[in-house]
Amino acid sequence: MSGNPEIKEKKKIKEKTVIRYSIILYNDDENTFDHVINCLMRICSHEFIQAEQCAWLVHQRGRCKVKSGSMRELRQICEALLQNGLTAQIE
Repeated sequence: MSGNPEIKEKKKIKEKTVIRYSIILYNDDENTFDHVINCLMRICSHEFIQAEQCAWLVHQRGRCKVKSGSMRELRQICEALLQNGLTAQIE
């Protein structure tokens, strides 16, 4: 029993059309490394090393992708980052 090929094709198309967004965190002169790291761990569920690496990338490059997902998943996370004084947006 191999299943209906038309249904399989529709499923493939649906999977391909899911749009993934990213939260981009931007550098600023206001927040400390510790604050950024703590926010990334608490809000984005990063492990310490990942949060630290993101903080350094933001410092060195001016921006870093810190979370990916659907728009629905990312809205609250981005809002929480903004409420904690970070500069972020969904792209």
